[in-house]
Amino acid sequence: MQNTIPSPVSKGKEGPLPEKAAFIQKCKHFKVGVFPLPVYLALAVVILLASVAGKLPNDMIGGFAVIMVLGILLSDIGMKLPLLKNIGGPAIMALMIPSLLIYLNLFNSTVTDAVTTLMKEANFLYLYISILVSGSMLGMHRKTLVAGITRIFIPLIVGTIAAVLGGLLVGTLTGYSMYHTFFFIIVPILGGGIGEGILPLSIAYSSILGGHEAGYYVSQMIPSAIIGNVFAIIVAGFLKRLGEKKPHLSGNGTLVKSGDDLQHDNPDSKPKDFMMMGAGLLIACSFFIVGALLADYVGIPGPIVMILMAVLIKCVKALPERFENGAYQLYKFVAGNLTWPLMVGLGMLYVPLKDVAAIISVPYVLTCLAIVFSMVVSGYFVGRKINMYPVDAAIVTVCHSGLGGTGDVAILSASNRMQLMPFAQISTRIGGVSTVIVATILLRFWS
Repeated sequence: MQNTIPSPVSKGKEGPLPEKAAFIQKCKHFKVGVFPLPVYLALAVVILLASVAGKLPNDMIGGFAVIMVLGILLSDIGMKLPLLKNIGGPAIMALMIPSLLIYLNLFNSTVTDAVTTLMKEANFLYLYISILVSGSMLGMHRKTLVAGITRIFIPLIVGTIAAVLGGLLVGTLTGYSMYHTFFFIIVPILGGGIGEGILPLSIAYSSILGGHEAGYYVSQMIPSAIIGNVFAIIVAGFLKRLGEKKPHLSGNGTLVKSGDDLQHDNPDSKPKDFMMMGAGLLIACSFFIVGALLADYVGIPGPIVMILMAVLIKCVKALPERFENGAYQLYKFVAGNLTWPLMVGLGMLYVPLKDVAAIISVPYVLTCLAIVFSMVVSGYFVGRKINMYPVDAAIVTVCHSGLGGTGDVAILSASNRMQLMPFAQISTRIGGVSTVIVATILLRFWS
């Protein structure tokens, strides 16, 4: 029998082919978010080339293209990094990396203009919040809703007091005066964000203290607000992890402990109705417009009026159930698909790292940490005492230390509890307005 000797030439040709095929198959199966890698790269290249050529549309289309392609990538990385994924990695990556890229001036004007049009001129942030508030409230059981609204003020008040005391203690121990610690570190963190807190505070400070324009005080207050917001996001990630390890401490988005009779009507079990989701969009926009119309007459911020309107509609059963389900399903779609892209836009426009870098120091950071830590610990234990899920109560309480609506989105996304948005808005808006008013009165007496 004649033995067949394989040709070394043919072996050399055939060897690399399976390796190349395996690599190609691996690339095809590797995903960025929901996209296979080749598809994602193709879409990203199209957007990149359009921005370089100056052809990226300066409208919602261009803005969405930018924040979607970055949000999908950064959140996917945040979900996969070993340590970061346990402390709100997707939220941190989606918020801070775009801010860093802006600080390094790596975006051209075409990109920033498109995102600015979407976020500021089209007001995408408030549309997002309106959909989340209306959908999560209308999809909530009435008894749970009322119980949560009435009880959330207890950990909020206690948490605010604890934050002030903790901040003053650490601030004075690390070399700051009580005056500087309170008015320039604590108050900006608890003020409800930049637009609703720091800007009106800067005008009040300039008017009362004199000597500087409002812009000077903005630059003095923004760093603590941003650092506090970052700590709140990280803490929210730890709380999420705690809830996963000890499920009895977490309501997974439910604030108040209740009997099984409140859990039988689960809106997630209802069939999807795309027509009703469209109705839910109109309902969300209408709630926001009602808040804007009544704000000047009742002296309450528009978003709070919007929340109260949603509570009233829910409690009196003014909407048929199918409309409530439509609003809830729209909220689930938006929260599941647009949260990380939204945070990219927020990071690009509302988190100025330049101001933080100019004033940051170890005592400054420790004081900010003490404020957030005191708030979340007090919210946890007070919530536990009054029959609330402590993890969820602590998350809502710590939203008071976030950057307004921006911070609420980041904190709740890091903890995977977007359904707590109405309570977070109460914590941020009412807590922030109260802080601004009290700080202004105290500054007049102190000065």
